[in-house]
Amino acid sequence: MDTLNARSSALVLVDYQERLMPMIHEGEAAVRRGVFLARTAQALDIPVLGTEQNPSRLGPNGPDIRALCGTTLSKTHFDACQDGLVEALRQARPLLEQVVVAGCEAHVCLLQTSMGLLRAGLRVWVVGNACGSRRQADHAAAMARLSQAGATIVNHEMAAFEWLHHCEHPRFREVLALIKAVD
Repeated sequence: MDTLNARSSALVLVDYQERLMPMIHEGEAAVRRGVFLARTAQALDIPVLGTEQNPSRLGPNGPDIRALCGTTLSKTHFDACQDGLVEALRQARPLLEQVVVAGCEAHVCLLQTSMGLLRAGLRVWVVGNACGSRRQADHAAAMARLSQAGATIVNHEMAAFEWLHHCEHPRFREVLALIKAVD
């Protein structure tokens, strides 16, 4: 299936950490879109999990992100799957098939986590405009590599409208209001 299905999806927000975000190119926009994705996921009963890379050194995710994650996984590997992400996702959504991923840094932790999810046999959608790296070229290289590896690259609105499927969804107006407010 080439479109997202809310009933078999989960959202993973990778390392939107307070100490890291000021160095990320267009980091504020990435965080806004990450928050949008989490609020949309919550409205549609999609589990939201966060990751934090070595939080004792890099600090926690920003409060807006952290508050929206049902679970936040502390990790030391760049690939969160090596620290139990797949198991946490399957616990949150037993019939998991699809994972929507957004976060930082696109060319390190986001890339390696997405590759780990692909290796685990999951379909992966990366929300490119909700991801960031310190340099634009690093972000572009990550998106190209992820696409070549089999991830589907989307933007925040594509993910939201695919989760909704139609304008008669009972939460359509709520999600539409989120879309109008994000940028």
